[in-house]
Amino acid sequence: MNIRVLGIELRRSVAPWAGPVVLTPALAFLYLIPGSWWSGTTAWTAQWTSMALWTRSVLFYLWPLAVGLGALQGLRDQRSKMSELLTTTSRPARHRAAMLAGATGITLASAFALLVLVGGVQVLANTEYMHLGWLPISLVGAFSLVAGAVLGMGAGRALPSVLTPPALAMGAFVFTALMYMSLGRTETTTAAGAPVTEPNRVSLLSPTVEDAREAFVTLSASVHVGQTIWLLGMAATGFALLVAATPRARLLALTPVLAGAVIALLILPSDPRRIYVVDKAAAEQVCDGPVCVTKTQRARLADVAGPGKEALRLLHGALGSQAPVSVRENTAILPEGSTPRWSRKTVLFDFDDDIIAAAAKGKELTWALIAKGMVPGCTPTGWSSFGPDEFAQTVAIGWVLGDLKPLPGTLSAGLRREIDAETRPVWKELKALPRAEQLSRINAMRAAALSCKGDTFDALKGGASR
Repeated sequence: MNIRVLGIELRRSVAPWAGPVVLTPALAFLYLIPGSWWSGTTAWTAQWTSMALWTRSVLFYLWPLAVGLGALQGLRDQRSKMSELLTTTSRPARHRAAMLAGATGITLASAFALLVLVGGVQVLANTEYMHLGWLPISLVGAFSLVAGAVLGMGAGRALPSVLTPPALAMGAFVFTALMYMSLGRTETTTAAGAPVTEPNRVSLLSPTVEDAREAFVTLSASVHVGQTIWLLGMAATGFALLVAATPRARLLALTPVLAGAVIALLILPSDPRRIYVVDKAAAEQVCDGPVCVTKTQRARLADVAGPGKEALRLLHGALGSQAPVSVRENTAILPEGSTPRWSRKTVLFDFDDDIIAAAAKGKELTWALIAKGMVPGCTPTGWSSFGPDEFAQTVAIGWVLGDLKPLPGTLSAGLRREIDAETRPVWKELKALPRAEQLSRINAMRAAALSCKGDTFDALKGGASR
């Protein structure tokens, strides 16, 4: 590729504008619009994989922009009325197409790389866990912008109309929306009978990805391979349309994108559990005695170790041989809407759980871990609720500590009053019972809580499980 000609293309085409048009909305979205990408263990500046996934998720909006900008670039010769003149030159059409595509592709890839760099600099300051597993996610994201722009250029050259760029951009946006909301989702039913939707292999034809769910969850290798093949077909079709001079050649130019789609769908995983998988290295446990966290959160082990050991000591004093013997960060990845699974001998916790996140460290973290050890919570994965489990956790903490304590995370005065009104009479009644009866109710509560069958708060009142 002639560097001087490429420089001219960069100065005299829409290519220099493509980078800022993509980069500015992405940064504005991530910095100015509040969302789950701002906080928790999966914030876009908290971990490398989370950063890669969040920057890929904004392609929902950026990829249609890239396609539209490419189409605008493809109209240049038609707008300048130079098409016939250029066909008489001795220079092959593929050389001119390569310069045109290269200029826009370089600026778009550079803009996405700068977005990743902005996030990466902040990730460096926020985590001790370094790895390169995130790199394929970002490389495919950058390539998707380039492939989309080249496809847009080819379509703009093949359909030279002022309506082509906005029509293509809108069509690309509709495509990503359908992949995210309907065509790319498969409806299933949980064991509890609740309808949920999960991504399928068709959704992976979209350049965007699902929101980051856990810091140790990543895309599988087959997803990277399948998406790369699909994007290569897309770019090849765009380039072929740029150099095609006859209707027959333009029709044949569609072959790569169709072949790429077919091959990609054969490679992309059909099982949602093979799309987003656990990064085993990131989920590896780092321990201080009986208290363990994942490698992604090892910087927080010092804050968890003391409260975790104290929680185990208090639980053992209250429950005896029935008490948990370890505290571990939960690494189980379950489909959305599914019932959680808990262990009787291990206190499983998630740093993004409301009461754990609110407790931070110290004695409140000890209370929160006691609550998770007694009543882990049976809200379906990905859902939120408030009710019997939280009331039971409050009474359970009070029973272990000998005094009713506010549940960490209940900062609202109104919420605290509601919890106190529900739990104090039950706690007083429980403390007034003989020790054997207290243990009987506590064991009934834990049985309901650990199996997610029955009402934990009703068990504390002495009622039958549902």
